[in-house]
Amino acid sequence: MWSESSERTASLSGALPAASTKVPKMTTGFLQVQQLAKAYQADKPVFADVSFQIDKGEFVCIIGHSGCGKTTILNVLAGLDTASAGHCFMDGREIAGPSLERGVVFQSHALMPWLTVRQNIAFAVKSRWPDKPRAELNAHVEKFVALVGLSHAIDKKPSQLSGGMKQRVGIARAFSIQPKMLLLDEPFGALDALTRGTIQDELMAIVRETQQTVFMITHDVDEAILLADRILLMSNGNEGPSGYVPGGMAEVVVNPLPRSRTRAQLHHLDGYYDLRNHIVDFLVSRARAH
Repeated sequence: MWSESSERTASLSGALPAASTKVPKMTTGFLQVQQLAKAYQADKPVFADVSFQIDKGEFVCIIGHSGCGKTTILNVLAGLDTASAGHCFMDGREIAGPSLERGVVFQSHALMPWLTVRQNIAFAVKSRWPDKPRAELNAHVEKFVALVGLSHAIDKKPSQLSGGMKQRVGIARAFSIQPKMLLLDEPFGALDALTRGTIQDELMAIVRETQQTVFMITHDVDEAILLADRILLMSNGNEGPSGYVPGGMAEVVVNPLPRSRTRAQLHHLDGYYDLRNHIVDFLVSRARAH
């Protein structure tokens, strides 16, 4: 079984001298993924033996090329898909089906077009707390709309919003049900660079304020370095000399940069380029299983 502690050391030794002396925070296993596998074709699993843990309040990003199984893992954690083997536990209970304890934000905003911002978020809140009094419900909705800077648009419909504003609504909706864990599937992938950066800053601020546990898929190396406490690097399945080798968890990289980092200062921080080069080198030359 893949050992997280040994992989951390292996992934950083030599490549990241600034990080190699850092003692990683021990995980409490708030989320535990144990020997997960997914196969659409029995003799060629997409990935196999994927194991990792996420601590409560930790922000973890997963990176890998298309087809490695990142979204499948997120969907299993969301309860929207089932694995071919292995188990996932959150807060001591095995994940089996969707739950309001896990908030999901997809790349597409998935808002109901006939409802206003207020109504879209209220729909989620009422699903979580059906008996919440109307005044309390409205106050709760307004609090989370304000958190993403959309108070001025609270009574607009999605057709009246920009792409970035729609994603803000999706993030506010996910946070409004106060889930134990937030699952993000490339939520900023379709946004322009300026809007993406602004929402990254807002997400960081909200996560720090709420101490939310987050699992996020991204293809953006700088986004992962900015947001994540740890970065999981996944390999793709590959035909090797001895036959097919399924993809899996290749490395776990502990982010050595200060958690108070910002986008503006990121490239000035000691260790940033070592960390970035290490991840890019993995994606360019080592992302296929062997």
